[in-house]
Amino acid sequence: MKLPIYQVMHVASMVLMTAFLFQAFANPDPKNKKRSAMLIGSLALLMLIGGFGLLATLHVGFPWWVIVKGICWLGLVAISGLGYRKPDRIPLLTGVAIALILIAITTVYFGRAL
Repeated sequence: MKLPIYQVMHVASMVLMTAFLFQAFANPDPKNKKRSAMLIGSLALLMLIGGFGLLATLHVGFPWWVIVKGICWLGLVAISGLGYRKPDRIPLLTGVAIALILIAITTVYFGRAL
């Protein structure tokens, strides 16, 4: 596939996954848990496919910032269901999610420059 397709897939799924993650934190109703988990999981898979497609298309190898982004991605996916199990910890989970997102974005821009 072409580079713009992978870019749109990666960024759009990241934005949508983040939106659904914060929606799950805002309304941790157990009735929505299955739908939310399916959406976040599907978008996380699309984000992963788009990211590795970008790596393959750009021929950058497997630099250190990809590992950092992967850890941030795993963290976001892991905490996506915690809002339903521990609704009293949603403020903490929100802070962790924001930190993981900022680390992933910052790592791309500064990691590629190094």
